[in-house]
Amino acid sequence: MSNKLKLLPEQREELLKALKARFEKNMHRHEGLEWADVQAKLDTNPEKLWSLNEMEKTAGEPDVVGHDKKKDEYIFYDCSTESPKGRRSICYDREALESRKKHKPENNAMDMAADMGIELLTEEQYRALQELENFDKKTSSWIQTPSDIRKLGGALFCDYRFGHVFTYHFSLNF
Repeated sequence: MSNKLKLLPEQREELLKALKARFEKNMHRHEGLEWADVQAKLDTNPEKLWSLNEMEKTAGEPDVVGHDKKKDEYIFYDCSTESPKGRRSICYDREALESRKKHKPENNAMDMAADMGIELLTEEQYRALQELENFDKKTSSWIQTPSDIRKLGGALFCDYRFGHVFTYHFSLNF
């Protein structure tokens, strides 16, 4: 494993402490799951811990939202109330970023996710997250955009307003 994907012992302990506190504070997100089982799985997957730490560094709040029994994997979503500060005001992907002539953002969501070792949520996953509690009441978040939409120059994002999840598109063809 690359050192890039490995946390120092003190970083690891600090992260595990934060994740455990968030887990215990938000039991409604993962009813029936035990922290000891989650930590045991994380202990055997240091690259996953590294990715969770990368989410934390951008003001994210990763938390367990489920367990895939077939794969024996715990599922983490970013559960920050609003889109994390370190991931706002960005384009969807590199193509969108490169097409910007003025007021070019510093980065894009797809590259940031890849660099962190995570993926954007699908629309279905975003809606499932909103079933746990309401997020993005003031911000919005990019979601995975189907390739047929992306080929036509669009990208999708969601937010939660008026008691509903809204999915919107952004077009590069303007």
